[in-house]
Amino acid sequence: MTHTLRKVLLLVLFSALLAATAVVSVVRASDRVDDREAARPGEPRARSGPMSLKQPGRLLFRNLAWGPGRDMIASVPLTAPTGARTTALQDCLRFHAAAGTGVCLRRAGGVVPRYEALVLDSALRRIRSFDVPGTPTRARVSPSGRLLAWTVFVGGDSYAGGDFSTRTALYDTRSGTYVPSLEDFAVSDGGKRRRAADHNFWGVTFAADDNRFYATLATEGRTHLVEGDLRARELRVLRANVECPSLSPDGTRIAFKKRVAGLPAEAPWRLYVLDLRTGAETALAEQRSVDDQALWYDDRTLLYSLPGDFGGDLWSVPATGGGSPRLLLRSAVSPAVQPS
Repeated sequence: MTHTLRKVLLLVLFSALLAATAVVSVVRASDRVDDREAARPGEPRARSGPMSLKQPGRLLFRNLAWGPGRDMIASVPLTAPTGARTTALQDCLRFHAAAGTGVCLRRAGGVVPRYEALVLDSALRRIRSFDVPGTPTRARVSPSGRLLAWTVFVGGDSYAGGDFSTRTALYDTRSGTYVPSLEDFAVSDGGKRRRAADHNFWGVTFAADDNRFYATLATEGRTHLVEGDLRARELRVLRANVECPSLSPDGTRIAFKKRVAGLPAEAPWRLYVLDLRTGAETALAEQRSVDDQALWYDDRTLLYSLPGDFGGDLWSVPATGGGSPRLLLRSAVSPAVQPS
């Protein structure tokens, strides 16, 4: 072997050794960072593992705990929500599930921000996907798992201001019927047809019959509760100053956020419950402004998110107006309950 060839081989070996050392150092540093991130005081631990949308007695949500499982769908037992959480390999910005069917609104990648709605089966596998024309904000599945709804912002990024536009879509998993926008439905108010260029809809909640639903209509600077008939493709205005309705499991009450006079423009809402039979409204014990579509944990309790140290936390409050708010789960949003 010539002297020159020997020098070349030594140089190659030395370079390879440096590269390997660098890789090991980066991996170890990354592990140390992950360990430190996971050990932050007050932040829950998350570990990937198998998950099912048919497993009873679980609370599902978008995990916001820092680390590899952030933004993934996570699961904890209803009986021990603060315990270790299991995360699936499915990232979502908004999520909901019922009866073994899920809907996931997520970033679709690319240089230009793009989003999609995924229909998920019970094993969280993608069944179908839809491109969505804006930033995800609301998602719901009907109690039977048949109907899905989602809302995106197509202009502006907050319900608090007046300069925004939304698009709400519906999908029937059984028939394959897809409604790209609720703006195609006829709207009636007091028996009269109503149509305006500024109609915006959001916050769908489904009744148990897989036909009737409720949503928010915004027009002329005011919000209204509307009742929808999917087969007839009609919407009927019921009540003013109702946003993000959520129908109770027994179908008799609607939880919603209401604008209250005198509150700051950027934080104007309080949580209420409307009795659909009597029309009576009950103010709930939560005194902070809630910009979320509350979810019925059971017949007596509501779940909702508030800003937290790592993005958002889940809180609960009695639906009767008594009691007090309680922190249920840190670093979590977009809940779905799988009853026992």
